[in-house]
Amino acid sequence: MTGETSGQWHGWRTAAQAALYGPGGFYRGPGGPAAHFRTSVHASPLFAEAVARLLGRVDAALDRPESLAFVDMAAGRGELAGGVLAALPADVLARTRAYAVEIAGRPDGLDDRIEWLAAPPRGVTGLLFANEWLDNVPVDVAEVDAAGAVRRVLVRQDGTERLGEPVGGAAAEWLARWWPLPAEEGLRAEIGLPRDEAWADAVASLGRGLAVAVDYAHSRDARPPFGTLTGFRAGRETAPVPDGSCDITAHVALDACATHMAARGLPGARLLHQRDALRTLGITGARPPLTLASDQPAAYVRALASAGEAAELTAPGGLGDFGWLLQPVGITDPLDG
Repeated sequence: MTGETSGQWHGWRTAAQAALYGPGGFYRGPGGPAAHFRTSVHASPLFAEAVARLLGRVDAALDRPESLAFVDMAAGRGELAGGVLAALPADVLARTRAYAVEIAGRPDGLDDRIEWLAAPPRGVTGLLFANEWLDNVPVDVAEVDAAGAVRRVLVRQDGTERLGEPVGGAAAEWLARWWPLPAEEGLRAEIGLPRDEAWADAVASLGRGLAVAVDYAHSRDARPPFGTLTGFRAGRETAPVPDGSCDITAHVALDACATHMAARGLPGARLLHQRDALRTLGITGARPPLTLASDQPAAYVRALASAGEAAELTAPGGLGDFGWLLQPVGITDPLDG
């Protein structure tokens, strides 16, 4: 938001949209997301290798098309797209077109094979992978007032909040179905309907293939009573202040996103934890045999380091708890079985 609007009240969706993506917004900064928080992509190159294996499975399910797309949604500075290209076998790489979708400008030094776009390409065949994108699709916040009514939370640029009008219409219907709030003052929820719609639009960009969303997630039977809205700055969690100085994020109701696709005539969505998805793709975290330490000590050290990185990616209570939402489009689920 500009200085002219800094004292005005807005819903969190409007405020976060401006703070993250407007002129001078957080995601337009030169450092990119990696300057402020660490995702699975930054934790280990093993993650990109696993995604490359997934792209290979999608390729097989598509009967190896002449042109295979890899679409990296919310690409940051293109780290995942670059890692996937580096990990692909030559026969798949020769047919792969990589797209990085990001609101910021193309970074210097990015692999020339990666096409930089502001929106996903339409009608492509392949894998669309959205790692920690949906949690940054802004949403409104609702809170129960003293009388038990559910009201929209308004916020100023300095982070000060107050309650606004009662939630109604499609937003109220979404809450009733996916995040019902008891009539207890102070309880909060994030209204995830814009994420359902954003995910549906991303999936619709695929002609055939697989769309995957990876994110912090919660399910209807375990919604947090006070919501999850928070901020990140320089590697630390901080109060969410919509002034462009920090990331503003909230966990994703991936179950609602999955059901929204079924209602639009595209069934087959599946939810699983990251640890299970990565293990299916060969990332186990198993320690190398001790005999390797005696026979090939340098190889043992490398294997031990790799096992530590794999353990971080699959750890319960950490990255391993992330949700993976898989949506096949015209193919069978390549991670099933």
